[in-house]
Amino acid sequence: MVKVFITDDHELYLEGLTLLLGKQEGIQVVGTAMNGGHLLKQLPELEIDVLLLDVHLPDIEEEDLLKQIRVIKPELKVLYLTLMRGTRYIHKLVKYDIQGYLLKNASMEELKKALKAISTGEKYFSKEINILDTEQDFRNTITIEDKKVEEILSRREIEILTLICKEFSNSEIAEKLFLSVSTVETHRKNLIAKLGVNNTVGLVKFALKNRLID
Repeated sequence: MVKVFITDDHELYLEGLTLLLGKQEGIQVVGTAMNGGHLLKQLPELEIDVLLLDVHLPDIEEEDLLKQIRVIKPELKVLYLTLMRGTRYIHKLVKYDIQGYLLKNASMEELKKALKAISTGEKYFSKEINILDTEQDFRNTITIEDKKVEEILSRREIEILTLICKEFSNSEIAEKLFLSVSTVETHRKNLIAKLGVNNTVGLVKFALKNRLID
């Protein structure tokens, strides 16, 4: 039996994943948390095989959380389940000896496979991400199949990304799409976080690599 603890700040997703995993043979969800503080408070008393963790939590930076986890339970096996595809996240986290990194579009079968592999001492990284990619110009982006772009970005995000790449300002995008400037700014920040890039240049590189723009 693989004992799992899940930490994710999206309540509906957390409840759904807990329910689904609880129905899988050989897996037991022993608890959940919606933020880093709640996780750290419970961690000393937890007897688990794998910690299933999202990258972004509302109350603590990912590296700070991992540092504290390693102090409390140095040998704890950690599997990230996240939307964050950028290799810069992985390169930052593998320094703390994480055991796996899986995207949230993975199937339940793949998640089960990852959990069972990690519980036996193996490591498991999504095949969609090459953690050894060190190409200087594009190391913070990832090329994906065209049909999968819409699995990562909403139609509105793709629309805004395209306009950003065409050098429209936030105010111009807002006027064109009948949105507020603050909404556009939020979309821009979400795009940067979701795609794992550092700035607008990274967004343009992602769009070019995935043929969203010419």
